[in-house]
Order: sequence, then C-alpha cells, then structure tokens
Amino acid sequence: MRQVNNKMAAFFAVLFFVLFMNSARAQEAQVIDRVVAVVGQNIVLQSDIEAQYLQYRLQGGIKGDAKSIRCEILEDLMFQKLMLNQAEMDSITVTDEQVNADVDRWINYFILQLGSQDNLEKYYKKTMPEIREELFRVRKDNMLVEQVQQALLANVEVTPSEVKRYYNEMSKDSIPMVNSKYEIAHLVKNPPITLEQKLEVKDKLYKMRKRILNGERFSTLALLYSEDPGSAKKGGELGFTGRGEFAPEFEAAAFNLRDGEISEVVETEYGFHIIQMIERRGDYVNVRHILLTVKVAPEALQEAYDELDSIAALINNDSITFDEAVRRFSDEKDRINGGVLVNPMSGGTLFDASELDQQVAGVVNRMKVGEISAPVPMKTEDNKDACRLICLKKKTEPHKANLRDDYTVIRDLAMQKKREEIINNWIESKSGKAYIKVCDEFKDCDFRFGWNFVE
Repeated sequence: MRQVNNKMAAFFAVLFFVLFMNSARAQEAQVIDRVVAVVGQNIVLQSDIEAQYLQYRLQGGIKGDAKSIRCEILEDLMFQKLMLNQAEMDSITVTDEQVNADVDRWINYFILQLGSQDNLEKYYKKTMPEIREELFRVRKDNMLVEQVQQALLANVEVTPSEVKRYYNEMSKDSIPMVNSKYEIAHLVKNPPITLEQKLEVKDKLYKMRKRILNGERFSTLALLYSEDPGSAKKGGELGFTGRGEFAPEFEAAAFNLRDGEISEVVETEYGFHIIQMIERRGDYVNVRHILLTVKVAPEALQEAYDELDSIAALINNDSITFDEAVRRFSDEKDRINGGVLVNPMSGGTLFDASELDQQVAGVVNRMKVGEISAPVPMKTEDNKDACRLICLKKKTEPHKANLRDDYTVIRDLAMQKKREEIINNWIESKSGKAYIKVCDEFKDCDFRFGWNFVE
C-alpha cells in the first residue's frame, strides 16, 4: 500500500508480522512496558514501539534520529488503533474460523522459513500455543483494519482528466525517470508427452499409496519423492487452505476426504498427486500431498529445438514473418495476438527489465528491435520443459515520464496521491471526534497529521 508515505506503506504490508515476530524480542530492548497512547478504547504500548523499532534496526531501515523514528512508529500505530476504533463503531467483525485459518497459513510460512516447528519455538522463545495466541490477537486486529481500509478506498478512481491535471501540476524535478521498456513476442513449442509417460508416473504414485496403506509414513515419502518444492520439506503439508485456492481436480478430491484418508491418484495441470487429509475446519482443509510431474523426454525436447531452428531460418530468409510463424506454429494460446507477452502487473505489453524472467531479460538485452533469438529453454505454466523463439518488438530508451508513453506510470502516481488525500482527510476527521491521548514524552513529536489530543 502507498496511501500515505513509504513508511506507512511498509506498515500496512507487514504490521502484524512485525508486531508478532518482534514482541518475543521486546525484552531484549530492556524496556519497562507502559501505555504511551490511547485511541478510543485501544492502547499503544511502549513495547509495541520498541518491537517495531528493533525490526527496522535489524533490517537496516532506520534513517534519522531514534526519537523521530519512534514518533513515526507511534503515529502509524495510532492510525491502526483509529481504524480499529472505526471497525468497532461500524460493527465490523471477523470470525474465529477466518482468523484461525489465516493464523495457520502464517505459522506454516514461519515454519517454512525456520525449518521446523521446534526451530520456531526456540527462536521466539515461546511455545506453539503461546505463538498461536499472540498471532491470533495481532492478526485479528489487522484483518479488521484491512476491512476498514478497503471500504475507505474501495471506489477510488482517477479519470483521464485528473491524470492529465496531476501531470501538468508536477514540477520538473518530481517527474520520475522511466527505465528502458521492452515489448516482446514469442513462438513456443511444447514437446508432446505420451500416454505411456503418464501411465508410468501414475504407477509410481499407486505404488507409493500402497506403501503408505501398508504402514509407511506419508510425510516421509513426501519428503523423499514429492516434486512440490514448497511442501516437500514439510512432509507434503500444505496448511489450512480454503475453497478456490487449489486446482479444481485437487480441490474436489481433497474436500471429499475424511481425516487420515488417502485419495486415489489425482491428475491436475501440475502433474499427478496423492492426497492425505490431516484436518478439516468448515470450508478450510489441511492436507498433505505427493506430487510427481511427467517429464518431457530429452529426444522430444531436441525435436522441438530443431523445429524452432527451421522456423527461425524461414523468418530470417524472409520466407515468412514472425507474426505469421507464431499463428501457424506456436503451441501457446497467445498465438492469436502474435505471441505478444502481456505484463500482468500493468495489463499492457511493455516490461521493465526487472519484470522479465531473468533468462529472457538476458536475451533481449543483447538484441536489436526486430531481431529473432536462437531457441531458448523455458518452463510452461504447469512447469514443463519447452522452448521458444523470442522477438524484440520494441525497446524504449530511459526518459522522463510523459503522458503519451507512460500513461499508466503517471496514472498510478495520481491514484496514489488521491488515496493519500482520502486517508489524510479521514484521519483529520476521525481524530477530531475520538478520544486520543499520548504521554508527555511523545507530545513534541512532529506528527504528519493534525491529531487532536486530550490534555
């Protein structure tokens, strides 16, 4: 989020993570806890400030003197408490089931980062029940804050005239530089996978399923054999996940299992799975799975490379245009628009180098506009080996942003400013009506907003 400034942007993205993960470290700051601010019926503790200050320090994110940083943190926390106060006034609620499911996902994430539940408990010097209890409290507050903020900014839009006015009012020094942008098209060959290859993988999974039914641990086989790198190291466990987050075939199988039950072999776009139910909570399930993918045969991949070489020769000899070749020979759905890649971040066709796959960026950086690359390897969306030709359609030079070439960049800046103004006005309005008090030590802070403090 970038409604107010960079500091508050980071605050919205990681607040609950920071408060939770660093509250375990608060004692290391050697602070005697106390209430430093009251916003409505909510309080801000000194330990909350010190915990976040410690996080900034560990991340090297501190710029300025310690007092001013603590003042900024306090104001961020007061903003959160003001939104919590609004959630109470608007009777906004979240269910324990929603919060527990979210807590499960984050605990799984923490365990993934640290390697095991035991490492998590040791690192934060707390038992798992204590970790869950604290994360539940912090995450519940943050979910309420998110709902208030979403409602506040839900219908914010900027019109073309507002974008133009915003740009015209920018000083020359404030107009951002835009890096080189690339428009790229590709021609993809997906080597075929035979029925025999699929049956071979299914047979391996059926044998694993039989071993589990005969007493071997599902988690051990997942650790040894599963080709899902994210879950394999956790014994195949995916954590609590709701409907709509799995592939349809996987979801249908998972939600039909009873505790401890193991599915038949399930095929999805990612490969073949067997699934074990760990626990179900309403519309959320925690399952383990073992994924095996069907590998493209080396000889099939080589045939695809050879075919692309022949197509590239036709294009370079002017026997066919790249666009025509894409429509005739490409195996990707995007062949209907000439294979032009769409940037998922902007919805347009231009990419910054940082937004490109690292291998693609390395290729196009050496190309001239209109040039065709040699065949290069790639992974499809379902993680299968394939190869493609790349054509550099357009390349812009670094320049100051302008409305003609960089409308989306300027539109996003105008949207950011408009959201910031809405947030600012909301705080000014609500802080004048809510009971807000801060301790004497922080009254001389140079706050961004016009808080009306009770004496």
